[in-house]
Amino acid sequence: MIYDFIKRSMDVLGGLFGLILFSPLLIAVAIAITAGSKGPMLADTPMRVGRNGKLFKMYKFRSMVVGAQDLLQQNPELLKEYKKNSYKLHNDPRVTSVGKFIRKFSIDEFPQFFNILKGEMSLVGPRAYYPFELEEQQKKYPKSRDFVKVILSSKPGLTGVWQVSGRSEINFDKRVEMDAQYVQRRSVLYDIYLIAKTIPAVLFGRGAI
Repeated sequence: MIYDFIKRSMDVLGGLFGLILFSPLLIAVAIAITAGSKGPMLADTPMRVGRNGKLFKMYKFRSMVVGAQDLLQQNPELLKEYKKNSYKLHNDPRVTSVGKFIRKFSIDEFPQFFNILKGEMSLVGPRAYYPFELEEQQKKYPKSRDFVKVILSSKPGLTGVWQVSGRSEINFDKRVEMDAQYVQRRSVLYDIYLIAKTIPAVLFGRGAI
């Protein structure tokens, strides 16, 4: 399919360009993370669900303290709020000082250029969901099952419709509907449009927590 070939070409070129362009920033952030708190520069996050349900390790700069997932599981009130807010926490106490900055401007997502080059992700696509997130949220929102099936036919993206439309302000049921609509109408021009919209969304930190 011509679109798939063009999209993959855009992903490879965009991934390489992104790594080269932001290399000074990536190095500076890596140094700041390791100097600011104990632990590695990359986050040890659970696997994500990729195309056709295949699990993969998504690269992200570490924006939280080491053992953040364990701390969440050990705190019933925090865990309840986390699930209630579509697997997001406002004023998350686990986030480091450096983490607050890089999350606000989505810099923590930049290592995903490596996922793109590996073919696990695309520049533009649906959000990369956690397996437990899909399982639990589909029980909560049964009508979302059809949307999820459509989403998993495509690679997740570094950016996409929900990322430029409010991000963490959008709940799961609406988010998967938006992602499914993207997969159904995707085109090269639409991808370029979404990439262009990503720039102001990142600069102004809209919807980031």
